[in-house]
Amino acid sequence: QVQLVESGGGLVQAGGSLRLSCAASGPIFGFNLMGWYRQNPGKQRDLVAVIINGGVPNYADSVKGRFTISRDNAKNTVYLQMNSLKPEDTGVYYCNAKMPARAIDSWGQGTQVTVSS
Repeated sequence: QVQLVESGGGLVQAGGSLRLSCAASGPIFGFNLMGWYRQNPGKQRDLVAVIINGGVPNYADSVKGRFTISRDNAKNTVYLQMNSLKPEDTGVYYCNAKMPARAIDSWGQGTQVTVSS
């Protein structure tokens, strides 16, 4: 399993921007999917954005046009650029890396994002 460490969360006013980073302990080029999920207390963890190795990113409808996911295999890091933030974007953001061929499904510890109105 790879260790994932998120950073970049914080408190921001509505309309502002944040950039989340997910640093992996090892090479990420082999991971088929890397994504960001969001969770609030008492609710399920929902997909925000996912990027397939060599493929087109996919986004939740609620963040399309505002968030951008990218991966830098050379730096073993995945990013989530969040613009035009809304209060409903508030939550703990988790980084995820999947490699189905090896049954690897790794999660980071999460980073809190709070958007004030």
